Amino acid sequence: MPLIDPVRSLLLVIDVQVRLMPAIAAGAEVIANTGRLKAAAGLLDVPVLVTEQNAGGLGPTVPELAPEPGTAFPKMSFGATRAPGFLDRLPDDRDCVVTGCEAHICVLQTVLGLLEAGRRVAVVADAVGSRKTENRDAGLARMAAHGAEIVTTEMVVFEWLGTARHPRFREVVRLIK
Repeated sequence: MPLIDPVRSLLLVIDVQVRLMPAIAAGAEVIANTGRLKAAAGLLDVPVLVTEQNAGGLGPTVPELAPEPGTAFPKMSFGATRAPGFLDRLPDDRDCVVTGCEAHICVLQTVLGLLEAGRRVAVVADAVGSRKTENRDAGLARMAAHGAEIVTTEMVVFEWLGTARHPRFREVVRLIK
């Protein structure tokens, strides 16, 4: 995958939900880094899509990341690409920058489905989590083995900016410092 271009990107936030996050190792970091990416996406006109797994059981997206009411994509399948209508929500010309939980379940299955559908995918390692660190690490390794790029929040933000001359440079950099 070449540089992550904001014009070709979509930020996909998978299942960062209120009843799940207390069990996630480094859950506060996942929420904080996903929040940074979501804020940067807003400043740089990168669309954001949020999924919610079994919202009746796991609750809504955490308040810090909550999408506009009624815009979260509801799903019961672990992999979002298996949910009817999900791929229709993704513009064909967009690469997916993926954050969320759990790295070895819903993130993994969604990423594998996106790759199978011919999408380019970058998984943000410091913005995905699992209940156990070893499951997170195994999920990241498997996604990488199948062709996903493994990146960090700062890598994405600075690739979206492209240059220190970007008109929103100072605003965006404040999000990560």
